[in-house]
Amino acid sequence: MVLDKLKEILSAQFGIDEDSITENTDIAGDLGADSLDVVEMIMTLEDEFAVTITDEAVAELKTVGDVVRYIEGMLE
Repeated sequence: MVLDKLKEILSAQFGIDEDSITENTDIAGDLGADSLDVVEMIMTLEDEFAVTITDEAVAELKTVGDVVRYIEGMLE
């Protein structure tokens, strides 16, 4: 569920096919996300999942899988 929604969000934000996004996709390296892209993504995720993602956590979230695991941990 979290992965599918994240893929949908990233697909819309970066204009790429959802099928090309995997848990191993590097947000900066593979998607070319800059700091503003990351802020936009985090704000969208916080709204979508009703969670708060700290600045410290953002620094550790490198891949799509990292983001999924973080959000799933917040939802438990």
